[in-house]
Amino acid sequence: MPAFLAEAPTLSTAIGQERNNFTLIRLLLALAVVVSHAFSVTTGEVMDEPLAALTGFTLGEHAVNGFFAISGFLVTMSFDRRGWRDYALARTLRIAPGLIVATLAVSLLLGGAMTRLPLTDYLQSEELRRFIGATLSRFKSNIALPGVFEDNPFRFPMGTVWTLKYEVLCYAGVFVLGLAGLLRSRAASLALVAGLAVALVGLDLFRPGAPKGMETALRLPLIFAFGGALYVWRSRARLSGALALALLAAAALGHGTFLYKTLLFLGSAYGILWLALAPAATRFGWEPGPDLSYGTYLYGWPVQQALHALVPAAGALALLGPSIVLSLLVAAISWYAVEKPALALKAKALGRRTLKTIEPAAP
Repeated sequence: MPAFLAEAPTLSTAIGQERNNFTLIRLLLALAVVVSHAFSVTTGEVMDEPLAALTGFTLGEHAVNGFFAISGFLVTMSFDRRGWRDYALARTLRIAPGLIVATLAVSLLLGGAMTRLPLTDYLQSEELRRFIGATLSRFKSNIALPGVFEDNPFRFPMGTVWTLKYEVLCYAGVFVLGLAGLLRSRAASLALVAGLAVALVGLDLFRPGAPKGMETALRLPLIFAFGGALYVWRSRARLSGALALALLAAAALGHGTFLYKTLLFLGSAYGILWLALAPAATRFGWEPGPDLSYGTYLYGWPVQQALHALVPAAGALALLGPSIVLSLLVAAISWYAVEKPALALKAKALGRRTLKTIEPAAP
């Protein structure tokens, strides 16, 4: 084993320390999504930002990748420590309350305030019912509300919920593997990551122009599975900043080849977990009191859509500051009024104190 790895702490050791940066990193990732969407909300061009031209992915996509790496690690830990009943309850109460309230708040309050239709017609419209049903049942993010944001480049008011579909599918995968007794298997976790990595490499090699959805369907599960595998291998896997830099350097050298995306995803996922857990990164870490990441992620897009509709002449940078402030404000309301009470209900139902480090907020 190279010296820089032999001297690095194992993930098992890092998990046992008092400090971690999970809450802070999740908040920063959610804010990165808001920054990224400042461009697309105002221009209508999803790839209209500098990082997209440099790496092939927007800042928001990189942030979602980070969410999935953290989620894979923590959700696998959650099932391993709790068992299937507690796991199912914990995951449901973490995702559903915030999403339900956000969907109703955006569709009824924000939509009702901004629609061009008479309010009675709006509230009685079939499109409104379809929006609520599709958002909550299928995590559809490209459905518009009647008379709302009609002049915006994108009309749909909840553009980030699509990732929850992949999050829930990954949760289900952990659940199935746990019930099958394979979640703790190092061989199974390695085989899953290898299989998804080979599939992604094959897609880039044989179908380089494949639809974005095909890539995403492999990208997010791969990153989630890699995070989970690092937990499973926690007694042997080590947290090395040098290794994180080496993986990202390998991705940079592979840019333009069929290996680039896979190397980028694995390298950035490892780097995020290094930032979250490595003693060198957590020694002076600061943990925010409220966990505003989920609310910021859910409400950032509708806040930005509303601001652009109200001030269409303002550019992306002009609206960025107000959108961040308002998104954090609404996220704080969501945390204290919805998410924190749900977590308290969960802790009460489970009959024990809930630990933040095993309660990831969904992307």
